[in-house]
Amino acid sequence: MLPYKRSQRVSDLIREEIADIIMNKVKDPRLGFVTVTGAKITEDLKIATIYLSILKEEEKETTLEMLNSAKGFIRAELAKRLRMKFIPSLTFRIDESLEYGIRIEKLLREIKKED
Repeated sequence: MLPYKRSQRVSDLIREEIADIIMNKVKDPRLGFVTVTGAKITEDLKIATIYLSILKEEEKETTLEMLNSAKGFIRAELAKRLRMKFIPSLTFRIDESLEYGIRIEKLLREIKKED
């Protein structure tokens, strides 16, 4: 069994830290109920893509805009918590995998009912 790659360990740590920063440090009334579902980081550890799940459909765009505007603050907080030479630049995206999974589950139930 191969050990974790460094980029995988760093992305797991960044996901945990960003979730904590969003929950405890970001004070913005526009922030809805957000869950950090994942983080992907490039092999050179320069760019991190953070995947988010937002509870209310109508709050997705505002929450995403707010987090993109707070990107500098979140990155600065991350720099205080992590001991890395370079702190990756952050990109926030909506995690579509949950909706995709629900859609697949619904289609499978429909197929089962037809049989």
